[in-house]
Amino acid sequence: MFEKFIRRLLKVRSTDLTGAAALMKKLDRKRIPKHVAIIMDGNGRWAKRRGLPRVFGHRAGVESLRDIVKVCTELKIAVLTVYAFSTENWKRPRDEVDALMDLLVEYVNKELDELCANGVRVNPIGRLEVLPAASLAALQKARETSRNNGGLILNIALNYGGRMEIVDAVRAVAAGIKEGEIAPGEIDEKLFAGYLYTAGMPDPDILIRPAGDFRVSNFLLWQLAYTEFWLTPVMWPDFRRVHLLQALVDFQGRDRRFGGLNQL
Repeated sequence: MFEKFIRRLLKVRSTDLTGAAALMKKLDRKRIPKHVAIIMDGNGRWAKRRGLPRVFGHRAGVESLRDIVKVCTELKIAVLTVYAFSTENWKRPRDEVDALMDLLVEYVNKELDELCANGVRVNPIGRLEVLPAASLAALQKARETSRNNGGLILNIALNYGGRMEIVDAVRAVAAGIKEGEIAPGEIDEKLFAGYLYTAGMPDPDILIRPAGDFRVSNFLLWQLAYTEFWLTPVMWPDFRRVHLLQALVDFQGRDRRFGGLNQL
């Protein structure tokens, strides 16, 4: 009953479907980004505008995630990293945090079979050990069940902070030096990146920020050095296929120089 109510609120407009089809034709399949990062923001504001409890916004946001994962799979994007719960989000009311953790378990249990059927590898990142036992167990199950899948890597950032990730990497490098496994002179950007939560993955090509905010919010601070930003006032629960495709079309029209100059 609850999910049907949410889906009625999120009824997809025919214009969105038409727009998505047109945008799909514009995409150059040879220049699809390898790594898309998304800050899933605006759930609470979306619910408030409708006179609903904030948890309704988080539930609605799950529908968006489901849709975006499908599109990324269709386009054969290698990595999708979504910001689900930051280290700062513990400051929110206890009932909202509990609802988010329960929703995480529900999402994993409901979606895991379909994710695996589509070759998605679920990879939670962050300091996961402090999550509630049920949430941690669900994430561990998802990671183990999907570990051999060869399609989209779905990084779910939970109890995640960009500064904290860098601190964890520094600690790991320091431990390697102490054990004699790393010489200080060997430390460079490539070595250091190998100690981040996203080790072995390409940096994000594009960061999508819904809900009209203009900040990074402590997300992937190291990895975003040359990432293209795409900002939209659309709240995350309303973010759908058409919006992702527009972001990708806009991305393909940008001139990425990485600090250099294009040859004329």
